[in-house]
Amino acid sequence: MIKKRYLWLLAFALLFLDQITKYWARHVLREVDKISVIKGVFSFSYVENRGAVWGVLQGKYMALAIMTVFITLALIYFIYKIPQDRKYNYLQLTMVLLTSGAVGNLFDRLYFRYVTDFLYFELIDFPVFNVADCYVTVSAFLLILLFCFYYKEKDLEFFPFMELKWFHKDRDEKEDEGKEKKKEKQEPDEKET
Repeated sequence: MIKKRYLWLLAFALLFLDQITKYWARHVLREVDKISVIKGVFSFSYVENRGAVWGVLQGKYMALAIMTVFITLALIYFIYKIPQDRKYNYLQLTMVLLTSGAVGNLFDRLYFRYVTDFLYFELIDFPVFNVADCYVTVSAFLLILLFCFYYKEKDLEFFPFMELKWFHKDRDEKEDEGKEKKKEKQEPDEKET
């Protein structure tokens, strides 16, 4: 079991790493534009992203900032809802990683009105990204793995969305069918006695 204060220390450390790398990019890369790490494969390349992921919604920084604030508040709420049990350590760490990424880019949007991107995979011409984007991408992948292969539905009942009727529609229908079949099996037994 990971204590909440250690999770927040981790979040601040991740946020610090994101911000210090962006600071470096703004103060070093802006002057040189590009530093090749592996020629033709990977480089540091300064970009001011005034949109969202892959540059969509360019110039809509306030809408993106407001949306990110709501998402961040929801993530913090979910982190507090996660039970203090060893079985949820992976989920807690993954949610902290996701929150750190969201807050790192939110800080840029609010303070600079753009997000500083600088990691560029030239080989596949992948859009330029940053450390916070890495946090979000890795945590999204980990959440998919955790929800699909590690946690069972009953393990996640503490999440508010698990209480929604439409979320459980298929499960409830299967439970009702199972109860009916069980009832049908019991009825012939009762008639025999």
